Amino acid sequence: MIEVKNINKTFGGRHITQNFSCTFEKGKTNLIIGESGSGKTVLLKCIVGLTEVDSGEVLYDGQNFLKFNAKEKQNLRKEIGMLFQGGALFDSKTVEENIMFPLAMFTDMTEKEQKERADFCLSKVNLSQAGDLYPSELSGGMKKRVAIARAIAPNPKYLFCDEPNSGLDPKTSILIDKLIKDITEEFQMTTIVITHDMNSVMEIGEKVVFICKNQKWWEGTNQTILDTDNKELQDFIYVSKFLKELKDKKTNA
Repeated sequence: MIEVKNINKTFGGRHITQNFSCTFEKGKTNLIIGESGSGKTVLLKCIVGLTEVDSGEVLYDGQNFLKFNAKEKQNLRKEIGMLFQGGALFDSKTVEENIMFPLAMFTDMTEKEQKERADFCLSKVNLSQAGDLYPSELSGGMKKRVAIARAIAPNPKYLFCDEPNSGLDPKTSILIDKLIKDITEEFQMTTIVITHDMNSVMEIGEKVVFICKNQKWWEGTNQTILDTDNKELQDFIYVSKFLKELKDKKTNA
């Protein structure tokens, strides 16, 4: 579980994240949604320690990460898996080598153990035969699946996903969503996903946080989001749905 309490972050006197508080639950897919520029990515960087907060607390299973010393922060980061928007795979390494990279960096596994773990993670994302390929030989959806395999390779307690469906077609997006949800449940991770995709919200949004005007504006689930009377959230939902339907029509035309 991750608890965020009264996080504030400003850049040049402008509030980017203002008095944000939320609890992200273990074993569930926790989604953060909101318009571009609403502060989602900055919030994520604050939670993982890539951006220093002005004030507030970030608690990992009850321990305040912001008060950790350098070694304690390093140890915690070994328990964090990151899925970046572009996948961030190393072009010069094979798929297997990409997955082994964090294992070589953060674990004491032998090379044989690293290979076995990489093969196991590839099986989890249905890419068992792709270990010897290079990223240039993969489709966009396959790259995202490899990135998921790499993120879970160190067996993290916490998984962060930044726009995992960016640039993917609707069918592949559904596959990625299902993978994230299944892995979260199987390994009982605390997973936080930033997304603009309303399909993702409706499919895997066990907890949904809507950010507007740099603040937490609404909190609920995919079972309650369509019943909201929150005007800003309604506008976001129906504009997102309209744009996606328009895009799908053009794709299928």
